[in-house]
Amino acid sequence: MVQLLAACSIIHGIRLWRRRSQREESKIKDAGPADHKTTREWDLGAGSQSGKFPTILLVLQGSTNNSLRYAWIDADLTDPGLLKKHSTFKSYTTSTATYPSIRTFYRLHSQADKLPSKPTPLPLLVFVHGLGGSLAQFNPLLTSLVNVGPCLGVDLPGCGRSAFSPTTWDAYTPKALAELLCVVIAQNCAQDKGQGVILIGHSAGCSYSTLVAQAQQRAEVLALVAICPQATPPSEKQIATFEKILRVPTPIFNLWRTWDRRGGPESASVARFVGKNADIEVKKLQERFNTQSRTAVWRRMAWGALPRRERSKEPEKGLPGLDVWASLKIPLFLVGGEGDGITKTDQITKIGRALGKVEVPTSSHSVADINEKSNGMNGKANRLSLDEKRQSTASHTELTVIGDNLQPPSGIATYSKRRRVLKTSILPAPASHALLYDPATYRTLAGLIQDFMSEHVDTRLSLGWQLQHLSTEGKWDVKNLAKWQAVRPVSEPIAGIFRAMKTLREIDDTHSPEIFVRNWKGRIKAVIDISHESPVYDPKGLERGGIEYHKFPTVSKIPPTPEEADDFIKLVDRLRAPASGGGEEGPLIAVHCHYGFNRTGFFICCYLIEKEGYGVQQAIDAFAAGRPKGINHEHFLDQLFVRYCVGLKRAPTM
Repeated sequence: MVQLLAACSIIHGIRLWRRRSQREESKIKDAGPADHKTTREWDLGAGSQSGKFPTILLVLQGSTNNSLRYAWIDADLTDPGLLKKHSTFKSYTTSTATYPSIRTFYRLHSQADKLPSKPTPLPLLVFVHGLGGSLAQFNPLLTSLVNVGPCLGVDLPGCGRSAFSPTTWDAYTPKALAELLCVVIAQNCAQDKGQGVILIGHSAGCSYSTLVAQAQQRAEVLALVAICPQATPPSEKQIATFEKILRVPTPIFNLWRTWDRRGGPESASVARFVGKNADIEVKKLQERFNTQSRTAVWRRMAWGALPRRERSKEPEKGLPGLDVWASLKIPLFLVGGEGDGITKTDQITKIGRALGKVEVPTSSHSVADINEKSNGMNGKANRLSLDEKRQSTASHTELTVIGDNLQPPSGIATYSKRRRVLKTSILPAPASHALLYDPATYRTLAGLIQDFMSEHVDTRLSLGWQLQHLSTEGKWDVKNLAKWQAVRPVSEPIAGIFRAMKTLREIDDTHSPEIFVRNWKGRIKAVIDISHESPVYDPKGLERGGIEYHKFPTVSKIPPTPEEADDFIKLVDRLRAPASGGGEEGPLIAVHCHYGFNRTGFFICCYLIEKEGYGVQQAIDAFAAGRPKGINHEHFLDQLFVRYCVGLKRAPTM
């Protein structure tokens, strides 16, 4: 039956296309046409404002339950909680077009009113996704970076949760999208107070960011972080390939995409981005992102990335090249993955050479001696001392000082540490194009970005600096200190897997990161922080001591959602995977909210029920035995019983 429906859908789609193409045959010459009024005829469902996928796409995937399949790929239903809570939908107008419904994520720093804001506020961190991507790809990074500065990001038109409108092709060129980003930044950046911007782009988003940085029309761009950057426009061979693809009618192209996705997370379309040996969870994420990418939007953005042909009537388009990269007079941080098959690490090498650096590090050779190999921009390149060169087992990093100091005159930005630097890091294989949302790499990436921003842009973007400042000023501390002090710091082992704990306190005499490491190293392998706000301690204190830190933000007083519980379980499974044994004597996993009772207990119970075979009451009792008083919110307990009631059938609400 499914095959019959698929065949009927294919035939119907081809007939629809043939009727439309015959009607417009005299007008349409290729998929990137000069007459933009007719291009919409090539896109099945191109006018959709809601982001719904054509029914044909769902049927061809062979799903016997289209509603469940759709729920899995729907950008609204799968939107991460952090993004959903701080997102609005806004209309923006540029010189090219009006974009009526752009998902705009904006989150102030939780302690912004307590940190120094003069002479300038904290820099605004702006996140820019690439072709076919979405802001959701930045969620793991945002989970860390919202703790150090205010954050802004959008889904570009037709991507993620933003409406696919307008549908004119010239609204999707790099120049048009960069102008849109400039307008978004202008409306969300405190320019009147001198707030600067740090751009953080991924893939083609790096190219859009260079155009924003080059323009600097409305807000000063302080630095650019480029993740998997593209150095140059497509080659002639790539252009020819893209032009052939763009001539293929959308219904036929969708059939090829469906064929390419055979195998789901093990398909060729997924392996292309994350590699064949990637973790299954990142494969599933990539499958979702690939499916959410709309063909009609991808075609427009891909067409816009191609350079304009000579004597063509097309609008100005094409990805920026090395001349644009070389013109940027700001601190740059370029990050790549050695296993990236989409934008290879040689792109970072090309950008480095354009800026005066001859070599960039790879996993196959040591860091280049820039004193010997680089003559630098403006004839300058200073060799740094060993403590300024940062290398780790997780990446190979090089820092080059290029040109003059960018420090503004005294009194303009007293916290600024800006100088014109180029920092490059290559994460070793299997780090791929997905390194910003791959659990194996995104924490390393977040740490590298934080180090770059605090060391080379603004001192205040160090979480350690913020904690020290707020602790000294008495402005940042745990809620209800007396109550917190009365709670036992760490529980007894729970099911030989967990320990529940209260949040650490940076300046505490008995429960600070330094003391925690001293007491628990070797007995606790990781800390999962499920509190919603920024921690009142510096997680680096744990990591320096050999204890992993994982931020997993959830809202207090509300039982975690099934999706949050599922993600928590997956995180714990990943943390437990390397263990060769188990039991009470092995390193356990610590979990904390604020006091370590309700949300902490709920998540631990979910894990025990779903993965260890506990009954609901048995799990609740096991948690209470290790953490006396246990879960005390009745609605949390009720929700556990409802969620795991065997045989409960729910009818839809009428």
